[in-house]
Amino acid sequence: MGRYLEATAEIFPVAGSFTISRGSRTEVVVIACSITENGVRGKGECVPYTRYGESIDGVLADIRAVSDAVSGGLDRSQLQHIMKPGAARNAVDCALWDLEAKLSGTRVSSRVLAAPPKPIVTAYTISLGEPHIMAAKAADNAMRPLLKIKTGTQDDEARLRAVRAAAPQATIIVDANEGWTDENVEHHFAVAKELNIALIEQPLPAGKDAILAQIERPVAICADESVHLTADLAALRDRYDAINIKLDKTGGLTEALLMKREAEHLGYTIMVGCMLGTSLGMAPALMLAQGTAYADLDGPLLLARDRIPGLRYEGSLVYPPEPNLWG
Repeated sequence: MGRYLEATAEIFPVAGSFTISRGSRTEVVVIACSITENGVRGKGECVPYTRYGESIDGVLADIRAVSDAVSGGLDRSQLQHIMKPGAARNAVDCALWDLEAKLSGTRVSSRVLAAPPKPIVTAYTISLGEPHIMAAKAADNAMRPLLKIKTGTQDDEARLRAVRAAAPQATIIVDANEGWTDENVEHHFAVAKELNIALIEQPLPAGKDAILAQIERPVAICADESVHLTADLAALRDRYDAINIKLDKTGGLTEALLMKREAEHLGYTIMVGCMLGTSLGMAPALMLAQGTAYADLDGPLLLARDRIPGLRYEGSLVYPPEPNLWG
């Protein structure tokens, strides 16, 4: 029967709406990739991100462009050289991992981890809104151990104070999505320090963050949009304390595992994050997130419906994937 690749775009509705500093959405479009060999199918998922110049059609075209190579036996090592990092390569890379696991009968976890994977705590995201709306959402989820709040406006102090008051016991990550400026970043840092915020993610635009190496950082600062690849890490060490590794940025689990090792070597705190996607997209990231300081893999919790089968969530605890989902 040989080997063949398929890729399709699928739409999943968001539960309500999801808002960050760059806009809102009520649905998410993901691309599912499958590679089938002798009746055995490996699966992967990616989420094209316009912030990085990606589109649904473009990512579909990039995946389909390697169809002949996949049919000819392309492996993950070769994939790193013929596809650029990003969402398209992520879908193919994760489909190849899954296919290898199913063909060999050996779980991905046993190949990449020293011990069996454990359930991990994921952050739960409060999307950007007026302070009282964010506070109400935080109050509804105050029992969760880790909250991530979206900010990124000219004056987020009221949002930070409202959410902290509503969830006094939660560990809080603030994600500004590049929305702060040189003029207000120190003020927001000071407020975050006062409120015992654990981590601030990407406060300034990528490429316009040099000030972070010059000012006091009273709260740990995490790079997201500023960091995509292992090669990016060393140059950012003077301005960031942590990094957010996302498979849709690195171009798959293969590169992400290398990036994690190098980040550990350089002394970064590590977060494993996600785009807004389904359990299929989160499953490989759960392998990467084992042993890291933070995981933000709540994509399915923010959707009105997930894939079936999906990951098992109990509150903020997410369990490793079963083989019929991935890996």
